[in-house]
Amino acid sequence: MDLRNCTKCGRAFAFTGLDVCSRCSTDDEADFRKVKEYLYDHPGATVTEVSEETGVSERQILRYLRESRIEIREENNCLLHCERCDKSIRSGRFCDECAAALKKEFKSVLKPPTVKEAEVKQKDRTGTKMHIVEMRKK
Repeated sequence: MDLRNCTKCGRAFAFTGLDVCSRCSTDDEADFRKVKEYLYDHPGATVTEVSEETGVSERQILRYLRESRIEIREENNCLLHCERCDKSIRSGRFCDECAAALKKEFKSVLKPPTVKEAEVKQKDRTGTKMHIVEMRKK
């Protein structure tokens, strides 16, 4: 079990993949629901407006944008930019082109070995077997 301190409140908790404890995670989900409901009733609201009306910090709202949980309506905005090419984006961390390029790069690195590569490895193993000399004489 991996124990960590919550990045929000500092309490120790059993790490489950999130950097916050269960209490703070529940609070964060409640904040997200407030933002989501406000945006449903007021589409096109600004980050500052949403923050003032819901009590959720602008930093949290920007995190929701980066996590692709909410999206900016306008294509050209000054809030979010691709972390790779600096192009203006509506949500997430990367533009569509950079996301596709990264996916292609990851696939090429993580691809399983081809049949030919597997055969070469198998041949290398069979040619270098070792044994005890006394066992061979029997």
